[in-house]
Amino acid sequence: MSIEAAQRSGDFAIKPDNATPILNTADWPLLLKNYDKLNVRTGHYTPIPSGSSPLKRELQEYIRYGVINLDKPSNPSSHEVVAWVRRILRVEKTGHSGTLDPKVTGCLIVCIDRATRLVKSQQGAGKEYVCILRLHDAIESEKKLAQALETLTGALFQRPPLISAVKRQLRIRTIHESKLIEFDNDRHLAVFWAACEAGTYMRTLCVHLGLLLGVGGHMQELRRVRSGHVGEDDDIVTMHDILDAQWLYDNTKDETYLRRVVRPLESLLTTYKRVVVKDSAVNAICYGAKLMIPGLLRYESGIEVNEEIVLMTTKGEAIALGIAQMTTAVMATCDHGVVAKIKRLDKYGRTTETTPDNWKSNYIDYNRSDPAAPVAAPVAAPAASEEKKRKAEMSSSDSDSDSDKKKKEKKDKKK
Repeated sequence: MSIEAAQRSGDFAIKPDNATPILNTADWPLLLKNYDKLNVRTGHYTPIPSGSSPLKRELQEYIRYGVINLDKPSNPSSHEVVAWVRRILRVEKTGHSGTLDPKVTGCLIVCIDRATRLVKSQQGAGKEYVCILRLHDAIESEKKLAQALETLTGALFQRPPLISAVKRQLRIRTIHESKLIEFDNDRHLAVFWAACEAGTYMRTLCVHLGLLLGVGGHMQELRRVRSGHVGEDDDIVTMHDILDAQWLYDNTKDETYLRRVVRPLESLLTTYKRVVVKDSAVNAICYGAKLMIPGLLRYESGIEVNEEIVLMTTKGEAIALGIAQMTTAVMATCDHGVVAKIKRLDKYGRTTETTPDNWKSNYIDYNRSDPAAPVAAPVAAPAASEEKKRKAEMSSSDSDSDSDKKKKEKKDKKK
């Protein structure tokens, strides 16, 4: 049928329809995902043009607030790799989510400039590893190894290996789950996967498995497949990718590769429960103020008191991590009060001689294992420092007396 005939016979008018289009926020990026499912406190606020969506930041700002899911190569240490990234991207600061031994490969989250303040929260997150275990002799069956792995699940006593850089104290670490992937009894090799607490030594776990099986064993090879909620499948990049992306931008001004290599810091916070803040309250929160009810726009269900939450703007930018002071139910019904405190004290989070007494008695440090107890008073200055002061005073008095003696001798000579 020709176009002319189709136009004559067909009806191409837009017909009236009562159906309203559905907004699908499940495809929205980062912290704005499923934004419409958050509980609404109020819809009234004054939009402020400052800031932008994390994915639309200017490139320099995008990098300063960025993180890299790096596939660490074997041989260089984590510190060396992070220093190389800092040099390649020409930034001031870089930090990582937890040290990997030089021979270990896998996920290493590198935080850049302003994102380095998230390093502490990422270091404490759980980790997942795939490990190759070498046994020193043959064992009866694969089933025996699977049983040994199951036995070494839960809270375990561990002492850091001899080659470790930390103090070799006995500590308790938790293995949440483990699974035997492959076993070759002829070559005495086994491959297993383990999800564990931060700070777990897989090398020590392999030694314990060998002892439990009665044949001895050691770790042959190790790869970290997940750090926190960021895994191998989440845009992992190599050192070559970073180098190539920076070269491409320097020579062709093409930002696309660099924007794929570096991710916004908000990508690390998608598992936290969200609280949306009015634009007019953001400035005060950035200076350390608590979030009060009048500054609240939307909030997630299931928030409990003392739970760690993320405060975000209407554009999807993360403002700060906070400690909830209200449950979801109280936020919905209360007209005034503190919604959340900002999870930051000062540069080091410790009290000093200049800290006010009323702050020490009232402030609760939620980073501690027993947050109910108020912050302890600062430790008194050691006796050594007092001794130094006394010596300094003595030496100054001695020098004064010596100068007086010299003056008297000069006067006597003149006479």
